[in-house]
Amino acid sequence: MIKRKEFIAGAAVGLAIAAAATAGGVLDWPSARAQPMSPADALLVRTQGQPVFQPPPGAPMSFADIVDAVSPAVVSIDVRQRTNTNSLRQIPGFEDLPFDLPVPEGEDEQEQDQPEQMGSGSGFFISADGYIVTNNHVIANAEEITVRLNDERELTATLVGADPETDLAVIRVEGDNFPFVRFETEARPRVGDWVLAIGNPLGLGGTVTAGVVSAYGRQIDQSTTPYVDYMQLDAPINRGNSGGPTFDIHGRVIGVNSAIYSPNGYSVGIGFAIPADVADRVTRSLIAGGAVQRGYVGISIGPVTEEVREALGLPPGTDGARVTNVNAGGPAERGGLHNGDIVTAVDGQDIDDASELTRHVGAVTVGESIRFDVLRNGRREQVTIRAAARPTAAELTAMNALNDEIDLPEAGTVGGEPALGLVLKPLDRDTRALYGVAEHVSGLVITDVPRGTVFARRRFEPGIVITRADNREIRSVAELNRIVSDLRQAGRSSILLDLNFRGQPTLQIIELDDLPVADAARGR
Repeated sequence: MIKRKEFIAGAAVGLAIAAAATAGGVLDWPSARAQPMSPADALLVRTQGQPVFQPPPGAPMSFADIVDAVSPAVVSIDVRQRTNTNSLRQIPGFEDLPFDLPVPEGEDEQEQDQPEQMGSGSGFFISADGYIVTNNHVIANAEEITVRLNDERELTATLVGADPETDLAVIRVEGDNFPFVRFETEARPRVGDWVLAIGNPLGLGGTVTAGVVSAYGRQIDQSTTPYVDYMQLDAPINRGNSGGPTFDIHGRVIGVNSAIYSPNGYSVGIGFAIPADVADRVTRSLIAGGAVQRGYVGISIGPVTEEVREALGLPPGTDGARVTNVNAGGPAERGGLHNGDIVTAVDGQDIDDASELTRHVGAVTVGESIRFDVLRNGRREQVTIRAAARPTAAELTAMNALNDEIDLPEAGTVGGEPALGLVLKPLDRDTRALYGVAEHVSGLVITDVPRGTVFARRRFEPGIVITRADNREIRSVAELNRIVSDLRQAGRSSILLDLNFRGQPTLQIIELDDLPVADAARGR
């Protein structure tokens, strides 16, 4: 997964451009051949006395005809929104302000007048009656949306629907007989095939750039767009290109330009587009109902990394997604999926990683049955789950919210037994109440973290629950000590610990050499 600060997903471009750079030099293109070219090899031919560039076999003579055909369907989008003054922290150059901007006396932050912010992006018509596709981040929180057409007309647009989890949105302008383009969901360009990007970079509407498909299957930030497997291209796109179309050389829309990788905020030849099949499916849903409904099974998942494989003693090359938590009462629990299961395939399709599983489940129709192939304690099993409707973002936040109202007891005051260099205690009614642990969570709660241990270095703290060790449930300190001792005897080098803190599941891999032997020997 690529996840860096350098990813620029925002298309909001300031409408005032201070200066434009011009290039006045002569470009010296190096020859692709090692030896001088003969007249027969020349790339220039003469037509009616004028030299004309002759491209190599397989390349189009020019993209001009394609651009002429499709550019009328591409629009520039200007947005006006009010923003909190402290959003200056999100603007390059203002991130490190050491203070909050003051709120006038007698006003709270929500009530004060907020300054206007202007921005721009791109979009394109997908129907003659005014439906336009763009990125969600282009129009998010917009109070006014203005669309500039290829013929310089300006029209006011309204929001039809948006889907932040794919960063797609649909807006609409009044009218008919607009030129439009279509998504190509079947023909897929190969890596190396030509692509064109048309849009509004840096507020310069009607800009065309060309390049090739560089790669497929890019994951740039699963925290914001978990349902997108991006297409990478090298056609230059910049701030303001977001929301514009990616065309193949037949003039078919194969993607929606959305993000760039850049250390400086401008194109360095690595851009990302939402594939046409995803964009088509999402925009159809937005037009039909203003929102996207996704399948949901109620699990938290994590990757099966080389470290996880080694800690669990899995065969090399075992791929999939590991279930770190099964929500109590959810579809997965009802279907028989367990914590620690490794999902290797869904509906007969192999799963390479956690993000692929997320996308597959999200694309399932509500009420549809999904067949999971899982690896459980060394055995292969099949589990069938009926997908429910995915809760809203607000509902998921509430479900996963930390219980901040619990005042945790001071370290060392609750007692417990030593194990692994920690002090642990089985969960019962009293310890659950003390540490705010939900009834469906089982395991051992940490009551003290002695100094100098690997856990102190990793900032473990009282209240964390160890729910599983080596993919096995644990309910007593003796069980945990036996697991550690068994792993040592088997020649394993590390142990995988599943943790839960205030409802949030996670995992840690601990080297056995970092654990005290004396604690592990107890309980044999």
